[in-house]
Parts: sequence; C-alpha cells; structure tokens
Amino acid sequence: MTDARNHQQKRARTTALACLGIVVGMTALAFAFVPLYDLFCKATGYDGTPLRGAAAAGPVSQDSMLVHFDTNVAPGLPWRFAAETPQVEAQLGATKTVFFRVTNTGSVPSTGIATFNVQPGLTGGYFVKVQCFCFNEQTLQPGETMDFPVVFYLEPGIKADANTRDLTEMTLSYTYFASKNGQPQAALATPAGTKAN
Repeated sequence: MTDARNHQQKRARTTALACLGIVVGMTALAFAFVPLYDLFCKATGYDGTPLRGAAAAGPVSQDSMLVHFDTNVAPGLPWRFAAETPQVEAQLGATKTVFFRVTNTGSVPSTGIATFNVQPGLTGGYFVKVQCFCFNEQTLQPGETMDFPVVFYLEPGIKADANTRDLTEMTLSYTYFASKNGQPQAALATPAGTKAN
C-alpha cells in the first residue's frame, strides 16, 4: 500500500511540475513574442517592414518603380511633417535620397519617434533603408524645423518575384508619435474641451 501511495505522490508531483513548466514556458513565450516577431519582420521584410542594409552594391536595373511618401503625425504631438516631394521614380538597384521636414509647432520642446511601413506589404522585402531618421528619437525645440534624410534602394529582385513583378508603385508611410525612452507612445484620448493631465 505504501508503494502505491508513493507512486501516486510521485506521479502527482511529476504532473504538477510538468504543468508548472508549461505555464512558465508559455509566459516566457508571450513576453518574447513581440520582440521575436519584430526581429522576424525586420529580417524578412514581412508585412511591409523595410529591410536595413548597406548601400546598394549590385548592378542597377533599367526597371524602376514609383515610390510615394505618406507622412502622418499622431494626435498629441504638435509637429508638422512632410516629404520634400510626394513621390520619386526609383531605378531598381540605385540609391536614392529623399528629405523629410519636421517642425515643432508647439510652445514647449517635444520628442518624437517615427514608425514606418511599406505598402503593398510584399514589397517590404525589396525596400532597403541605408539611412533613416525613423531609427532615432528626435527632440525639437518650440518652432524648430529640421530636415532628415532617408537613403534607400529597391532590390532589382522585386521584378523576378512572381508576387511583385507586375507592381509599378509602392508607398513608404511614416507616422511620428510622441516618444518616451525611445518608444512610441499612443496619444491618450481626451473628451473635447478637456485637458490631458
């Protein structure tokens, strides 16, 4: 009888430890999912996430694509933000530079950081950013205006991919958010006529 009871207790402990291990493992995966997904998107260009890389080193193609620029500022950040031009014709494999102008229209210094994506999402794996203001927090004094460059190129392989070869246009979209410790902060919704604390 004692052996049976010891065996049952041992099985119960093993089951409890296995369940605890599963709970701990699932919790760790939940916390790791966001940074791992972000890393996956940056490495593969998945879901319109542009790749980061060095200047183009391969041959320049005769093909080109029209790249549109979409600029937005989240509520709560008193900035004006626009590209120097609404679009450029980008020859595949050739490096392009486009400047974006940002102005703090508020009465106090403010800090922002830009998030970005490329649409259609399938083009993200072929859009390579060499230099971009979106990787850094920016602090602007009241009334201050700054120009920031984006240096990029489009991989010629975009025309070899059956999913993207017929595309002739793409959009690079940015949204500036108020920033805290290098992370975008969503604006707090406040009813009309009230002040946010």
